Amino acid sequence: MKLKDGFMTHSAGGEHMAIATGEAAKTFHGMIRNNETADFIFRQLLTDTTEGSIVDAMLQEYDAPRERVAADVHRVVTQLREAGFLDE
Repeated sequence: MKLKDGFMTHSAGGEHMAIATGEAAKTFHGMIRNNETADFIFRQLLTDTTEGSIVDAMLQEYDAPRERVAADVHRVVTQLREAGFLDE
């Protein structure tokens, strides 16, 4: 799975955003403000990946229990899936 083409991420001044461009902007107007965790997940989804791979990558970056990281990743991925932002 990965983000549909047309989504890009941007970070500035401690703010993390995902922005729809091109074809994606035809169905989603605006931007998504992310916290650091969601931004990390968005960046992982710029290329084809799995939930398990995202969890593994997060565990290399953050000191947190695997169960907590897996739950956070699943929650964000589920929200993106329900919003229609993922190619699977």
